[in-house]
Amino acid sequence: MVPTQTLQKTIDAIRDISHLELSVQDADGRAVVETSPVFAEAGSMLGDFVVSPADSQSGGEFHFFKVFDEGKLQYILVIRGMKDNAILVGRMAALQISELVEAYHEKLDRDGFMKNLILDNLLLVDIYEKAKRLHIVNNAPRVVLVVETGSRDESGRDVTALLHEFPELTATDFVTSVETENAVVVRDVTAGTEQLDRFAQDLLTYLGDNGYEKARVAYGTKSMELKNVSKSYKEAQMALEVGRIFFEDRRVIAYARLGIGRLIYQLPIPLCRMFISEVFGDVDIEKELDSELLETINRFFDNNLNVSETSRQLFIHRNTLVYRLDKLQKATGLDLRVFDDAITFKIAIMVMKYMKYKEQE
Repeated sequence: MVPTQTLQKTIDAIRDISHLELSVQDADGRAVVETSPVFAEAGSMLGDFVVSPADSQSGGEFHFFKVFDEGKLQYILVIRGMKDNAILVGRMAALQISELVEAYHEKLDRDGFMKNLILDNLLLVDIYEKAKRLHIVNNAPRVVLVVETGSRDESGRDVTALLHEFPELTATDFVTSVETENAVVVRDVTAGTEQLDRFAQDLLTYLGDNGYEKARVAYGTKSMELKNVSKSYKEAQMALEVGRIFFEDRRVIAYARLGIGRLIYQLPIPLCRMFISEVFGDVDIEKELDSELLETINRFFDNNLNVSETSRQLFIHRNTLVYRLDKLQKATGLDLRVFDDAITFKIAIMVMKYMKYKEQE
């Protein structure tokens, strides 16, 4: 069925132009939308009109028109007014509502097609045939973005409904959902993939303004054909989860920029345990890494192993930083001032994060 809000806007516009009151009833005679509560008397006439073969009928000041959906009675349009004028307006309004029904059907068909495409539920021949029927271009470059919010805003609207109103969407973009809370945007990137980060940031700003301040967006790589859209979706899903493990501070995560995090994410847990054992031996590294030392290490890595710059940013003496690094070296045997040791330590910490995430999962 056509959304109630859309129907209401349509008949309100027709009323403003024609100065006639309108009501849209369902096949059982219940009011769906109306411009004024003046149609109670029309209810007694609806029963006979529904079962009659006529597409339109008049009774006193009320005029009735049937609207069908694939041969099945969907709505009854009722207009109150002078006969000749009301019948003309009624026929035009019924045609408008009929076109809305058809357009909404196509929208649902396109939405269902995109959901099945994303989930890889379609045969190759079905993709081509349905895309042609739904007027969807096959060989256009597209990227899938997954929007995670984890909640609804205070108005009760889910994120998918909200994103349909995002002003930067184009006619060739699709918004749908394949999970309970996450929304999926299939973005046409003909204009260039370099704009994806800006689009994702604008998307987050829009969601933040509408009650989703903690939303995150991940996107996959570009697909040149419809059959590869599911691959971009899987990449975006992986980027979202890898970002959750290794990049908690990022709200936009690109699959192509996951780096070593993507590699670690695909390691089997037994291999991870073996690696941690080889690096740290019997040392309980979590006990060694108190909050002060952990902040020092992170800042040291952020500054490309530069002792002077790190001590300056931490507001500590250079010797204090050296003391902390020596303390870590004594416990683990790894000197973070040496590039190879720093890389080993960095990877080991990421592996431990991954293992902890998997255990909690």
